[in-house]
Amino acid sequence: MHVKPDTARIRPYVQAAVLRGVTFTPENYASFIDLQDKLHQNLARRRTLVSMGTHDLATIRAPFTYEALPPEQIKFVPLNRTQEVDGHGVMQLYETDPHMRGYLPIIRDSPVYPVIFDADKVVCSLPPIINSNHSKITLDTKDVMIEITATDETRLEFAMNILVAMFSEYCAQPFA
Repeated sequence: MHVKPDTARIRPYVQAAVLRGVTFTPENYASFIDLQDKLHQNLARRRTLVSMGTHDLATIRAPFTYEALPPEQIKFVPLNRTQEVDGHGVMQLYETDPHMRGYLPIIRDSPVYPVIFDADKVVCSLPPIINSNHSKITLDTKDVMIEITATDETRLEFAMNILVAMFSEYCAQPFA
């Protein structure tokens, strides 16, 4: 993960990890999503301190870049959507969504938004709001890239350790 200096203006910390050879079942997939949601609500203080993104590594290419750009320069299709929007469009898209609208103020008024790109400049996520539909994980995902951005480095460490520890048991080489 290459980090651009401007990220210090909005969410200065980032970490990434890869879980390889994951075998998802409907039950452990639901548990994976649920764990992220619980961490977002509690440890992460409703994403204000930490936000997590998970991606199907087969759909993106390393190295990854963590940047902070003006919202109009960030264009992608948000998770479970079909229409491409820019950063401002994300705000409009989710302003009436009961689950997502509470997270918008975290970055809405900033002149730059945090964004994670893959090597081909494909947007992976717009933290702390939403991941890209391009890299969404499914039951068929085998390799999961986890990225976590934060304003609190200690909580970032805790969140990453919890996610990796909880789900590395489902990898081809558990806990390796």
